[in-house]
Amino acid sequence: MAEKYQTLDLIEQITRNDGSQYVEIANMFMNGRAELAAVRGLIKEVRILELNIPHSNAVQTYETYINEKYTMPPENFTEWVEWEKPAGKIADAVKEILRANHIG
Repeated sequence: MAEKYQTLDLIEQITRNDGSQYVEIANMFMNGRAELAAVRGLIKEVRILELNIPHSNAVQTYETYINEKYTMPPENFTEWVEWEKPAGKIADAVKEILRANHIG
């Protein structure tokens, strides 16, 4: 499953072990991986903020970027990889997704 194209359809809040938080556009597969990361002590907590977000142009832009840059972690992962959101087109897409879903 790690090589399959991932459709992003939810927004989650991840709490790092230092207590700081960030939001991520993800899906149920990645939410499950984040839950597993919390159990393993790699992050402190994850919670879903919004389910079934509209598949807007901004979501498609971010989704394409994530699928091209990252592979989805296998079940036996040992580190949590926080997805980078580089300035410009990707960061703008994330801001638009959060704005459109009344988050942040």
